[in-house]
Amino acid sequence: MDTRDGLPAADTHDGTARTRPARGAPAAGPGAGDAGFIALDGVEKVFDVRRRTGRLRRERHRVRAVDGISFTVARGEMVGYIGPNGAGKSTTIKMLTGILTPSGGSLRVAGIDPSRERTRLARRIGVVFGQRTTLWWDLPLRDSYRLMHRMYRVPDAVFRDNLDRCTELLDLGELMDVPVRQLSLGQRMRGDIAAALLHDPEVLYLDEPTIGLDVVSKAKVRDFLRDLNAERGTTVLLTTHDLTDIEQLCRRVMVIDHGRLMYDGALAGLHEVGESERTLVVDLEREFPPIALDGARTVRVEGPRQWLAFPASASAAPLVAELAARWPLVDLSVREPDIEAVIAKMYADRPAG
Repeated sequence: MDTRDGLPAADTHDGTARTRPARGAPAAGPGAGDAGFIALDGVEKVFDVRRRTGRLRRERHRVRAVDGISFTVARGEMVGYIGPNGAGKSTTIKMLTGILTPSGGSLRVAGIDPSRERTRLARRIGVVFGQRTTLWWDLPLRDSYRLMHRMYRVPDAVFRDNLDRCTELLDLGELMDVPVRQLSLGQRMRGDIAAALLHDPEVLYLDEPTIGLDVVSKAKVRDFLRDLNAERGTTVLLTTHDLTDIEQLCRRVMVIDHGRLMYDGALAGLHEVGESERTLVVDLEREFPPIALDGARTVRVEGPRQWLAFPASASAAPLVAELAARWPLVDLSVREPDIEAVIAKMYADRPAG
């Protein structure tokens, strides 16, 4: 959400004080508070698009970006929301923040209708859009943060505490006096994440938060988000094309395609739906013919090394025990399935229409 679009003047959320968890105190886990903290019921978003069909003619087409989505997110939950480009992820986030109004259905965030009470909701949420900054282009980070301090009316002690924490954990110290226009994409992303958290939001929407980050910076951001969720109970809805983000941060994942939910459940269950396989990489003392085991199949042989695939939902223990009993093992490892390949298979298997 662009913080320059208009912000609330209330000193506290909804006119009441919200107590922030003490640093290091255990956060309320999913289901410990409001199980329907974020709730969507049959939400739709339809856009009218005009396309040129001739020199002087245009035809109107209706594009259904979100098609009857229903789900709930508990307070303190961290959920991955993934899908291909154009699936409806960003449209969903924009409706949850009040930027867009649904064409049908209903949604609530902390009991608030976002499109009707956007200003009231703004104090309770933080948003990071990977392709759009909430920072002031010609101002250094420090000045952007000071403006947000005043606009959100964050208590001085809370602002200093949050800014110091974000500066340290997101490695922003040397960037605080650099104009935003001079920052790299990765540096700006870290600056935007800090900006979204200065007012202690209860809900954090992250749309491609690690875009443009190198491996080290991605690890720092993931650690930061993990700690934020654990220590302060911040509810996080994460959309990303970097599926490592999902695997390392989220226990639950929702997959969307063509505006419809294809899957909503545990990350482990996604592999079952996509019929994915794990792989045993077996190093033997010498070369052997392809290993034959019930419940596994040999997919590759290179000298004394063999690769055996088996269903991701099955346990590796009996296979390992049989291998150790029947073949002279030197080493063995288990490779987890590539979640990106699992999702690609789900899209490929989707019925036409």
